[in-house]
Formats: sequence, structure tokens, C-alpha cells
Amino acid sequence: MRLLVRNMSRKTTQEELQDLFESFGAVQSCVLVHDEKTGQSKGFGFVDMPKAGDAKAAIHHLNGYELAGEYIRVKKAKPSPTQDSKSATEEQ
Repeated sequence: MRLLVRNMSRKTTQEELQDLFESFGAVQSCVLVHDEKTGQSKGFGFVDMPKAGDAKAAIHHLNGYELAGEYIRVKKAKPSPTQDSKSATEEQ
């Protein structure tokens, strides 16, 4: 399950985020989104967890959790338009 993590401190590292989510189960991938021009974090990212139960537990416990002085927001990520079209293509 892909999770969207928002409202992060721009100082939060990918390793810190991954460690936090690994306390709830396996993390398949963890990506912080960066500004292309400055290279600085935009304050949000994505965490992929292979087990839905682990991902739901992470959402429940980490939504509103204080990380590096900010209260992060965690929810299930909506599929991107490219993922939707890829899924439709694969089904045909």
C-alpha cells in the first residue's frame, strides 16, 4: 500500500522517515520529494508498505505524530494518472 506523508519538516531525512515506518512493518520503498531547482525537500513523500495491515497500523499511529517539530499527516495515497492508465493497459 502506498502512503502519502505530508507536513514534514524540510530537515527530515529519507532514512529517518523509513526508520519510523519500519517500526510498523516492512518498507518496500521510501521517497522524499525534492524541488528540482534547489534540491531541498518539499516537505512530503511516499512510503510503500507491502502488507496492507502494517500500512493501516502506520496510518493509525503516525497521522498527527510529531516528527522533527512538525505534526506529520499520513494517509493512503491516491493512484497517479500514470498508474491508472498503466493498470488499464495491463487489464486489456
